[in-house]
Amino acid sequence: MVSKLYCEASPLNLSSLATIVKPEAKTRAEFIEKCRQEAYSDVVVIYRTYYSANITGLIDEELVDVLPESVKFICHSGAGYDQIDVGACSQRQIQVSNAPEVVNNATADTALFLMPGALRGFNQSILSLRGGFWRGISSLPLGHDPDGKTIGILGCGGIGRNIVKKAAAFGMRVIYYNRTKSSHITEAEYVTFDELVRSSDVISICTPLNTNTRHVLSHKEFSMIKQGVVVINTARGPIIDAEALVAALGNGKVWSFGLDVYELEPNIHPDLIAHPRSMLLPHLGTYTIEELRTHVYTHTRMKARCISNVRSALEHGKLRDLVPEQSDGV
Repeated sequence: MVSKLYCEASPLNLSSLATIVKPEAKTRAEFIEKCRQEAYSDVVVIYRTYYSANITGLIDEELVDVLPESVKFICHSGAGYDQIDVGACSQRQIQVSNAPEVVNNATADTALFLMPGALRGFNQSILSLRGGFWRGISSLPLGHDPDGKTIGILGCGGIGRNIVKKAAAFGMRVIYYNRTKSSHITEAEYVTFDELVRSSDVISICTPLNTNTRHVLSHKEFSMIKQGVVVINTARGPIIDAEALVAALGNGKVWSFGLDVYELEPNIHPDLIAHPRSMLLPHLGTYTIEELRTHVYTHTRMKARCISNVRSALEHGKLRDLVPEQSDGV
């Protein structure tokens, strides 16, 4: 079925299925040149680690174009796969998988930590207390209860579905928007994107970053929302236009926000840092003892999920976790 496998790691217990090829390229330019020289001409499956991005950079259109014609699968060892141009891969009929579900609980819990904190405006009182003032020099503004509010979940994959179940504990009405309505989600109402933007008191972003979701919340969308909405983002920073968010905070469309990810991280828009009702985390949504116990940053569990996709490609000619952009039509 396959003669060679390109990977950055050790043999992965796949030697009975394929020959493991570890590329020797030290830079992106060198890797591209070796591809052009047909150094990897028999490669069928690429096992992609986050660490390999330090060498090859993004798997963008330039890189996809020079991959051997033999390449049919790219298995990415991570939940987020914005390093990979899925559209370019689809044009080459290359299937792409990620490692979903591994970080669902921790990421959803992070969103549900940020949400009540942002609703109540707790950061302002925390800063006041740490500054030596019991409740501030003047009275702190009252926050909002989650009970009875509508939370709109943008993107209802594994993390979004996890939030759906847990948000009910706050007494919230839950709505969601996804590319397609899910028959498995019974605790939330499916709505259009525009309905979600217009109806939500809290917008929680759980969608992957791709060409369609970059700046999916920008000036136009913020002009459509209710006055005083709370925005939560634990997905990818560039899904929100940071300048548009700052403008929406300025005109009161957005009352507060909770972010674990940023458009240009680790650089954060100074107006977001300075805002008194901001709830900000340095992209540590999966940093828990339970998540890290097996290996730093859930690497071992993600690696195992990725290897299961490699094995599926080798044994069955298809991927277990085909990314949504490719699986919708399957």
